[in-house]
Amino acid sequence: MASPHIGPDTPFFIVLNAGSGSEDAAQARQVIDDAFAADGRRHRVFLVDGPGRVQALAREAVERARAVGGVVVAAGGDGTINAVAQATLGSGCPFGVLPQGTFNYFSRTHGIPRDTAQALQVLLTQQPRAVQVGLVNDRVFLVNASMGLYADLLEERESHKARFGRHRWIAFYSGLLTVLRGRHRHWQLRIASHGHERDIRTPTLFVGNNPLQLMQAGVDHAEAPEQGRLTAVALKPVGLLSMPGLLVRGALGRLGDADEVLSFPFESMTVKAGRLRTPRRVKIATDGEIDWVDMPLLFRVAPDPLWLVRPDSAPELEAARP
Repeated sequence: MASPHIGPDTPFFIVLNAGSGSEDAAQARQVIDDAFAADGRRHRVFLVDGPGRVQALAREAVERARAVGGVVVAAGGDGTINAVAQATLGSGCPFGVLPQGTFNYFSRTHGIPRDTAQALQVLLTQQPRAVQVGLVNDRVFLVNASMGLYADLLEERESHKARFGRHRWIAFYSGLLTVLRGRHRHWQLRIASHGHERDIRTPTLFVGNNPLQLMQAGVDHAEAPEQGRLTAVALKPVGLLSMPGLLVRGALGRLGDADEVLSFPFESMTVKAGRLRTPRRVKIATDGEIDWVDMPLLFRVAPDPLWLVRPDSAPELEAARP
């Protein structure tokens, strides 16, 4: 598929999640409206004004953009960006991002500033470039997908953020509390990739599609998403006292040094439960959003790219390279 082009008359359809991050939604809306007015560009904002509305509004934005050759834009955190990307993938529409969340790994990896006004300048001056998308069964992930302990950690983190605020230190201490509680299930998994099968026992399986996040954690094969592949990370069975140490290693960028960590790159990987009594559904997290998915799980690189409006360089990603 040829790269879409954005011209001076191309309209923009923006899905703005008022609940993402700490920036005031009204202020973000005003900055968006002012930037488009100053540039003489057409746009429409779809405001996510309630739980469960983002998917429906994303589909509507894509339908309207396809009808007139427009750009679909996600203004929100990683979860909002994921939902709008899910609706946009395969449509042929260019995709833009105005990051409003806490971690913003997707936008940071692709050189899109956290500041809304600066991100708007990227949106209004740059052209779409192909970006790799990961899939688990039919669900998109731009940053990562996981099952087991990591998915539980993300679910607990959202609960703590709702109570105490959306800050990075809260995310870290939430993770620490989760692993210290213990009682984590160890999964018997059969993994098939590159024509070979292996059985592993692990409390969690993590699949990364974001080189910046993988590099900052110090994971081996962090460059795989830049080479048309994904990176799988699994923990070997460890005791309760070892878990906080692994969490600290990840925060310090030294996870790849741990003997308890297994990682490998792949393009397509099937995951089945390794026991006769297999669960029909498992809890997974995709870009921080929790859902239940039927087994087996098929992790793969999507056949179509996402046409992301982005600059040709990403300073933060370059600085993270070893």
